[in-house]
Amino acid sequence: MRVIETEDYEAMSLEAASLIAAQIREKPDCVLGLATGSTVIGAYERLQEWHRAGQLCFAGVRTVNLDEYLGLAPEHCQSYHSYMRRRLFDGVDIDPANTFLPDGTAADPWEECRRYDRLLREMGGQDLQLLGLGHNGHIGFNEPGEEFVLPTHVVELAESTVRANSRLFSSVDEVPRRAITMGIGGIMGARRVVVAVSGEDKAEAVELAFAGPVTPRVPASILMLHRDVTLVGDRAALARLPKEMRV
Repeated sequence: MRVIETEDYEAMSLEAASLIAAQIREKPDCVLGLATGSTVIGAYERLQEWHRAGQLCFAGVRTVNLDEYLGLAPEHCQSYHSYMRRRLFDGVDIDPANTFLPDGTAADPWEECRRYDRLLREMGGQDLQLLGLGHNGHIGFNEPGEEFVLPTHVVELAESTVRANSRLFSSVDEVPRRAITMGIGGIMGARRVVVAVSGEDKAEAVELAFAGPVTPRVPASILMLHRDVTLVGDRAALARLPKEMRV
């Protein structure tokens, strides 16, 4: 695993965006696995800036997102479909037909999970998967548990996750309690993984995930078994990692 330590959030965002841009330039028809949440907003802003400057083309790129809330239509302002359009897709030249997220309104959510795994297989997996890191160590919406769940699945969100996401809703009562998430198998199937972290409040999760044992109690810890992971974090987020791990 490679660790890149930066001074602050802006520098972290630049590093994460640079890794994504390098993947696109290396393989213009690549498959990108994308994440949502506040941590990756800065990276998406940099990618849009480079596109506007004529330095980056998304025309051949295909994307697969990690997750979506159950019960939220794509048009809902807090759906991850809306997030991706607002934060990235509408600002670059990607073909909307090449952007894929789970359908949170599917009549049969478990069939939607199976469909999404078929889609991942048909696309040949992600060339690069971007991840954030939850305070409880979750990646995607893979919450702490007794075992690693490999396929895409329906998950009951942990109360800590609901509270963390409530800042985006009018009240905590409006936050959906269930979601569809890509499983650990889909994430680990990516050829490259980039994990973006920022802030002192993520330091404990980073330590548990990358300086502790591999355990489903900390889902992100499975990434230590991946062949090509880059952890990009600001100084505050990486503060509890052993010094020898940092670049």
